[in-house]
Amino acid sequence: MLNQKEDKTIHIRKATETDVEVLALLGRITYSESHGHFINDKNDLLAYNNKAFSIAKIKEDIDNDNNLFYILYVNNLPAGYAKLVLNATHESITSTNNCRLERIYILNDFIPLKIGQQLLTFIESKAKELQLDTIWLSVYIKNERAIRFYKRNEFKDTGKLDFLVNGNSYENFVLSKKIKS
Repeated sequence: MLNQKEDKTIHIRKATETDVEVLALLGRITYSESHGHFINDKNDLLAYNNKAFSIAKIKEDIDNDNNLFYILYVNNLPAGYAKLVLNATHESITSTNNCRLERIYILNDFIPLKIGQQLLTFIESKAKELQLDTIWLSVYIKNERAIRFYKRNEFKDTGKLDFLVNGNSYENFVLSKKIKS
């Protein structure tokens, strides 16, 4: 693992179908790292990971033109990723020209490098290039570190939604940010 003082090369690129395995593995690991401690029954976590991050599911998602995946590399190692969903709606989002940041995850070993900020800034610039008005996301109400990160980046509370993990409901805040310049 690099520390903050070592040289590091950051590269973010759009994922393609050839990245399905990398995305599936990053998804499983980062979701477990960021949310695993919130889920009481580890069999539920395993079932969720098997469904959400299977090769087939990621391939299906990447083949959908409304889904844009980006992989962040540190010194050529995949360290995180983001998934942007175009035309995603929620009752608390009034804009019709929006996107959902459905996933933005960094592997725990790389979090001290503060590269999550770079990935979010990159995603926001992509949304602006697409001439979208609003970017929104959901975050688990007990994920205080993520909530602080989004608030620092000017995301505002707009509502709530329930996120299901193997049939169990977890309350999430819906946060949004106006991005049109």
